[in-house]
Amino acid sequence: MTPGLLYALTGIALFALGLAGVILLRQTLRRILAFNLMGSGAFLVLVGLAQRGGVVDPVPQAMVLTGIVVAVASTALALALARRLAEDGHEDG
Repeated sequence: MTPGLLYALTGIALFALGLAGVILLRQTLRRILAFNLMGSGAFLVLVGLAQRGGVVDPVPQAMVLTGIVVAVASTALALALARRLAEDGHEDG
């Protein structure tokens, strides 16, 4: 088993766990964390599949780096919105 395949399989497992968390959990904070876990799984799949014959393709790595920056910004926005909902008494868990 190559390291790239191991990264891809781990990413698929993380994505599946995150998807289950988004579907099954009611608490807003836990859903946000599960959504981040899904993103991390997608990033691992991209990095794992970026290797071809031992040579690493830099384009998927650049996409993952950009995705990490976008994920951090969207997580900050989601946490701010969740905090506002909790302050207004709309928290569901």
